[in-house]
Amino acid sequence: MSLDNHPGFDSVSLGTSTVGKLSGLFGLLAKYYKFYLDFLTLPLFFIGYCIPQGSLVYWITNSSLTVIQQLSLRHPAVRAKLGLPDQGAPTVAASSKEAVDPGILSVGSPTKQRKVSAQSLSPRELLALSVQLLAKGEKGRAIPLLRLVLDKDPDYIRALIVMGQTLLQDGQLAEATGYLERAISKLFLAGDPATAEYVDLLVLSSQWAGVACIRQGKKQEGIAHLERVASLKEPDEPRSKVHYFDGLVLLASALYNEGQKTEASKYLRMAAAYNPAYNEYLEQCENDDSFVGDLASGRRRDY
Repeated sequence: MSLDNHPGFDSVSLGTSTVGKLSGLFGLLAKYYKFYLDFLTLPLFFIGYCIPQGSLVYWITNSSLTVIQQLSLRHPAVRAKLGLPDQGAPTVAASSKEAVDPGILSVGSPTKQRKVSAQSLSPRELLALSVQLLAKGEKGRAIPLLRLVLDKDPDYIRALIVMGQTLLQDGQLAEATGYLERAISKLFLAGDPATAEYVDLLVLSSQWAGVACIRQGKKQEGIAHLERVASLKEPDEPRSKVHYFDGLVLLASALYNEGQKTEASKYLRMAAAYNPAYNEYLEQCENDDSFVGDLASGRRRDY
């Protein structure tokens, strides 16, 4: 939790090492609160003898479960299972200087910031930081980091796709198309079609390349990219399945705008069978209502 760059109470540890590094009013309050808890330890020990057994059992049980919960949430395997970020993974802190020059980054938790050179980070770490910035809507800071990722590893397919998506959302259509088509080429040359990751990356790169081409007026090229999605077998992995049917809906939109209503309806029926929410588009298509011309603006951004 954070309010206007306040580190938030969720990130405060009352251990000596963390409290000693906090500064300002917040650090002073944390220091006194820790002293207050230490001071109460001895009186509470004697007060416990006068407390009814039921309350004592409750306190002990509640405290024990809290300790177990906190220790469990520190374990990397538990955090990964729950979808929580790795505590050791770098996080980026906002800075006006960094927005201009990504060479030096502030990384770490809100209470333990350190300056590091962007050049010293691996492509994977840089991509993770870029995604964090994109999630905050800071494309201006994320794009230079993504360029650095691709300078370090020009064959990093996921970074190519993220860069393409970002430039597409930023309106840089021609450059976005270039990155996405590079990703598609590299997938065909070096990808493993048997893996779920290959299918997911091919679906994402193809659907966004299709959208970028259509927005530039290259409708046939865009439809060819989207038809590549339709030519694939329906994925088994849930996340890839969502991306796959999003691609079919985008293809249906493009075909409808080209007057191919029958083909558009076919793909919309497939999408509606997976997700009934798409029935709205199917009804619009079959009733010749104003079917959405460009559904891409409503698609999720899968960084």
